[in-house]
Amino acid sequence: MGTLSYTATISVDGYAADADGDFQWSAPDGEVFDFHVERMAKVSTEILGRKAYLLMRYWEQEPADEQWTEAEHEFARRWQGLDIIAASSTLTAAELAPAHRLVPHLDLDEIRRIVEDADGEVEIFGPTVAADAIRAGMVQDFGIFVVPKVVGGGLRALPDDVRLDLELAEHRVFGNGTAYLHYTAAGTR
Repeated sequence: MGTLSYTATISVDGYAADADGDFQWSAPDGEVFDFHVERMAKVSTEILGRKAYLLMRYWEQEPADEQWTEAEHEFARRWQGLDIIAASSTLTAAELAPAHRLVPHLDLDEIRRIVEDADGEVEIFGPTVAADAIRAGMVQDFGIFVVPKVVGGGLRALPDDVRLDLELAEHRVFGNGTAYLHYTAAGTR
């Protein structure tokens, strides 16, 4: 049985994307990217919404017009080894990579089944996809990367109507000012 985690990169004012839907301001530098590569070693399963899934397809194959760094190759290798689940009512099976699974409607029972069947950490990625699991108290670990930017509005990283008691398990500040905060749900450590 696995555990459920939620990872988000956010602005200081709590947004995962700005009012225009842009999140390029949150792109990691080399040091933060290396940390992402390291933390992916614990992840066995990834649940993504449509937008995040289509974005992360980038890691399926090195683009012909680019040359990945060693860290990018390692991230891609780890990414390709995950059980990838796309939660979307608008994606079709034809749009998925062959080994990936489509869940047209991701409800709490389906999330429970995914976590029960997983061998390690199940990372649910994206504020919209994760919202119901966060509200239900199913998320045990929160990995929040706080970028030193204020964007003034947009897509909130956490649902507005949630109250949780969290315990700080780990923290780190990177050279570019990004802070990583790892919290666990109270009583799960």
